[in-house]
Amino acid sequence: MIRRLALALCLIATQAAAAPEAYRLDTERSSVGFTYRLGQAETAGTMPVRAAEMWIDLANPSASRVTVTLDASAARAGVFFATEAMRGPQVLDTARHPLITFRSTRITGTLQAARIEGRVTLRGVTRPITLDAGLYRQRGTEARDLDHLTVLLTGQIDRHAFGASGFADLVGPLIDLRIVVRIER
Repeated sequence: MIRRLALALCLIATQAAAAPEAYRLDTERSSVGFTYRLGQAETAGTMPVRAAEMWIDLANPSASRVTVTLDASAARAGVFFATEAMRGPQVLDTARHPLITFRSTRITGTLQAARIEGRVTLRGVTRPITLDAGLYRQRGTEARDLDHLTVLLTGQIDRHAFGASGFADLVGPLIDLRIVVRIER
């Protein structure tokens, strides 16, 4: 009887320790970088991360979940005229849709090589997206420090799928994403 009770307590303790834990976003050190084709040139832009809700299970990445909100109204497209056009009604329409959201629906793989499936809402249109992800200790932290982590997400979206089709004669349809999110437990 005592052995069964001890075994049950060990199983409960193991399950409790393996549950997803909340991580807080470091907005100052997190960013979304994107590249796009403007004529013949590859051009880079940035968009600030407004908020994130991250529940991460380091022992079982598939139990993790992520919600990220981007501030499209503060996005920069590299040069002034491109930034104004991108924020305008023909592309992001930030006057009506100032935020872009992402919610994970499924996470597979390992901490360093995960695939995050989710749904992104841009211009009021929601579509599926898959991002490649890696979770790393932040530079300068101790080997066992799992309280300060960096998440690197990469992927691509077709802006036309969201109705952001303005200036199609100047700007290509595919937008490459490189998202760096700094989080703390």
